[in-house]
Amino acid sequence: MNARIKVCSCNRTMPLDGAALGDALDTPLAPASQLCRREVGQYLEALDGSERLVVACTQEQPLFSELAEQKNTVAPIRFVNIRETGGWGAEAQQATPKMAALLAAARLPDPEPVPEVEYHSEGRALLLGPAARVLPWAKRLQGQLDVSVLLTDTQGAQLPAHHDWPTHSGSGVRISGYLGAFSVSWQQSNPIDLDLCTRCNACVKACPENAIGLDYQVRLSACTSHQDCVAACGAIGAIDFARRDTEREAEFDLIFDLGEQPLITLHQPPQGYFAPGTSEAKAADMAQAMAGMVGTFGKPKFFQYKESICAHSRNQKTGCNACIDVCSAQAVSHHGDHIKVNPNLCVGCGACTTVCPSGALTYAYPRASDQGARIRTMLSTYAKAGGKRPALLLHSEQGGAALVQELGRQAGAGLLRGLPARIIPLALHHVASAGIDIWLAAVAYGASNVMVLSTGEEAPQYIDALRAQIGIAQAILTELGYAGEHIALLQAADAATLDSALRRCEAGQAPQEAAAFNIAPAKRTTLDFVFDHLLKHAPQPKQELALPAGAPFGTLAVNKDACTLCMACVGACPESALADNPSLPQLRFTETNCVQCGLCEKTCPENAISLTPRLLLAPEAKQPRVMNEAQPYHCIRCEKPFGTLQMVENMVAKLSSHGAFAANLDRLRMCGDCRVVDMMQPAKEVSIFEVKR
Repeated sequence: MNARIKVCSCNRTMPLDGAALGDALDTPLAPASQLCRREVGQYLEALDGSERLVVACTQEQPLFSELAEQKNTVAPIRFVNIRETGGWGAEAQQATPKMAALLAAARLPDPEPVPEVEYHSEGRALLLGPAARVLPWAKRLQGQLDVSVLLTDTQGAQLPAHHDWPTHSGSGVRISGYLGAFSVSWQQSNPIDLDLCTRCNACVKACPENAIGLDYQVRLSACTSHQDCVAACGAIGAIDFARRDTEREAEFDLIFDLGEQPLITLHQPPQGYFAPGTSEAKAADMAQAMAGMVGTFGKPKFFQYKESICAHSRNQKTGCNACIDVCSAQAVSHHGDHIKVNPNLCVGCGACTTVCPSGALTYAYPRASDQGARIRTMLSTYAKAGGKRPALLLHSEQGGAALVQELGRQAGAGLLRGLPARIIPLALHHVASAGIDIWLAAVAYGASNVMVLSTGEEAPQYIDALRAQIGIAQAILTELGYAGEHIALLQAADAATLDSALRRCEAGQAPQEAAAFNIAPAKRTTLDFVFDHLLKHAPQPKQELALPAGAPFGTLAVNKDACTLCMACVGACPESALADNPSLPQLRFTETNCVQCGLCEKTCPENAISLTPRLLLAPEAKQPRVMNEAQPYHCIRCEKPFGTLQMVENMVAKLSSHGAFAANLDRLRMCGDCRVVDMMQPAKEVSIFEVKR
């Protein structure tokens, strides 16, 4: 965690208490006022060491990076913004603890790298849509990409005389895949195949109805099917009115969808798919981006999946579908009794990991343990610097960061108040990537509030999921007597709205003592630490907390009159919350393991199980308790126990009238071994004594 820190008051436009910052960070600090100009020598001198260098300026980051490159420095450099986030605003004089927190987080070591997902593109681009839009763009891009076109409407168009690129026409276009691996299929609906057509104009001249124009497509409404055009086309064979094989498909690296409405309507379309709609400005920007997407590209693999604890399905019964329902990129799909996540389609929003009740899906960019270290460092440094009632503002690295910076700039100009001194901004790759374990851990570390900023760039289902998860987290804190609103979703699309929303957030009651645990890689393990700490310091300690529907914690009830102890529920439970007893006919339940997926309820043939959401913090939650037990039934032949009395009696009652068992009911009262022996034994054995008589 050793690092040199350079801070600057940006030409004395923000107050900097170097002594207080140095005390909080355990390092001497001498603030500059013009680090990027008159005092740049201090920066160059700091580059001589091998320690990480933290520079509290993002405005002049390009200049500082260029100077470091010229000096061939080997020390890593991290830039942090304390100006718009703290130094500019109505409460700048009280912002020293927040600045210390931001600087402390910036000097943390980089997290371990995550595996990468690779894409390979050779620049094979399909431009599809009406000819009037597609053909001009094909001409512009043909020198930069390997262009093919698929025309969905050729009315009024004139195809180029030269066959510069493969040309197709059709309808019913379907697209799947991602950058470097798109599969496109369509129906060849017109008699003329543009890919075969040589544009010799023979068909145009031969058609007596003028049903063929320079778009080289037959207007079927004007055609009388005399097929003179077919004869004129001759051996080229581009025209076929009786074509049966109309299905076409091809593979591409990039898709430029120039239709009025995109064919892929996902909130997060796959990488390599561009759909500007009718906007020429967007089309120009996207065309420029496409031209640069040739080669091999990598991105982080944003998730980790532990199949063994996935509560999605068992024995073709679906339990938890939360990750599939929430994914805006359709990267998560059903795969047998588990799920499958396509890393090439995953865009790293992390919503699937947030809604996952078991922790089978975990976020890896960064990992939960790294995020926890960052939050704990920020909050502990804030407290060391004398800060009170800290709050975290979780925002995205894109729209959220831009909005926070805009708020700071307007505050610096005196137009808005800016971020309150107690609110510490924390950038995430996506705001949906942090969930109940991170939020409640932050409260356990001393945060009075955790605010999640939505700027409107998120998919609608993400907002719904965040609201539901926030409701569960807040219910836990409220039930334990912590006063106030601790977890909140802020929705703001502009700086003024954000400024007003932040002013309305009042500090919630935090634990009297900050937690000392580290966030674990496993979600449920972290939550165990969190609950223990929150209960220990709760204003109103209680061991049974009521939770809203959909909570991933709870108990179950078993109707003992209906339950036959068949143990189907035990086989279906993915979390080992339900178990049998090898020595006795017992059904046992460990509540702390239950994620309320409902697989046991759906699997039970007697419909004897019902679920109830709650959070039990008593020690018995971690101990198995007997939900049902029965007297064992002994084989009528060998006396070995092989089932329960109730189960055998129910079986005999149900099968007594069945033709296959009516004459042999006693076999149902035998264990498996004796039943086989009885079946193999002749119905009437004759002894030697009977023969003699």
